Amino acid sequence: MESMGKKKPRPRRSFTPEFKAEIVELCRRGDRSMGQVAKDFDLTETGVRDWTRA
Repeated sequence: MESMGKKKPRPRRSFTPEFKAEIVELCRRGDRSMGQVAKDFDLTETGVRDWTRA
């Protein structure tokens, strides 16, 4: 029996540099928070934060 409330880890995805640059640009514009941009594109906030720092 499977434990309730336990999520399977999401498979690792890869993104093009162009996609990452677009996400970073959306964050820098300031229209939406970093968390909202991550949610809108089904990304982790930590990943988006790392891309913005890089």
